Amino acid sequence: MNRRAAAALCAAAAWAATWPAQAQEWPTKPVRILTPFPAGAGPEAVLRVLAEKLQKKWGQPVVVENKPGANGFIAIDAFKRGATDGTDLIQLDNVHLVAYPHLFKKLPYDPVKDFEPVTPLFRTYFFVGVGSTSQYKNVGDIVADAKAHPGTLNYGSWSVGNPVHLGSALLESMTNTEMQHVIYKETSMLYTGVANGELNFALGSLATAGPLQRSGKLKFIAVTAPKRHPAFPDVPTVAESGGPAGYEVTGWTTIAAPKGLPKAVADKIQKDIEAALAEPDIKDRYATFGYETFPVTRDQFHAFIGAESTKYADVIKRAKVALD
Repeated sequence: MNRRAAAALCAAAAWAATWPAQAQEWPTKPVRILTPFPAGAGPEAVLRVLAEKLQKKWGQPVVVENKPGANGFIAIDAFKRGATDGTDLIQLDNVHLVAYPHLFKKLPYDPVKDFEPVTPLFRTYFFVGVGSTSQYKNVGDIVADAKAHPGTLNYGSWSVGNPVHLGSALLESMTNTEMQHVIYKETSMLYTGVANGELNFALGSLATAGPLQRSGKLKFIAVTAPKRHPAFPDVPTVAESGGPAGYEVTGWTTIAAPKGLPKAVADKIQKDIEAALAEPDIKDRYATFGYETFPVTRDQFHAFIGAESTKYADVIKRAKVALD
């Protein structure tokens, strides 16, 4: 048994040693990137631009396959049944890794065992949006009103557990207030609800709330970032607007590979994606959606995911929300 074990270890070591060389030739067949986003959505649109660049770099077709619906579970199921050599990748939203594990009583995937997050594609911060005629001039006004009228103020989003919902719940948690969460079927209806006064406020990105802000029907009173947005230098951070210090809400997506993918291949995928994201035309495309690149090492990214998971676990527990 000792000789057999030693032989097995030698064989495994020899196999592993070949991977750096094989990684230089990877991929040797077409690559599929699954996405839970529908065609035309901002995250999906920038993924297609990236796929075109990777196709040129890798010399193989890189196909983006849309599988929207069911909270992204359809795309994830297809990914789990796909190739394990890195030629099947998936675009994941941040909620799949940091929110859903605490929100759903049972998940059809394991965020730790099923995925190897390779590199983030982008992140976007949100703006606190109110109607153009709203009484709220800053976040401090919202907090003060919420404290004076517990459970009366409302904010909106398009589902339970998305970044806009949880980001608003985080504001409740950090200010020790209680507000009502109102769900709209579509983002267009959500921000129209803010504009016409049905909702007191909502968090929104440039891609979703920007059109109504540009038309003058919404106004941004704060940004959920650690510093002001370069395109909106007059819009303060939440802390500058009378809200809690340290309040930060981002939306982000990542490319993930199957767990256990050889490091050399994962490193190549990460390096090639980061090189593509640094090209000027992608940066220009990102700017139209209010996205920004998020260059970090894989260890830093994994630490960031862990911190985000802890943060939203606390928010979800306080909000007492759960889904089957």
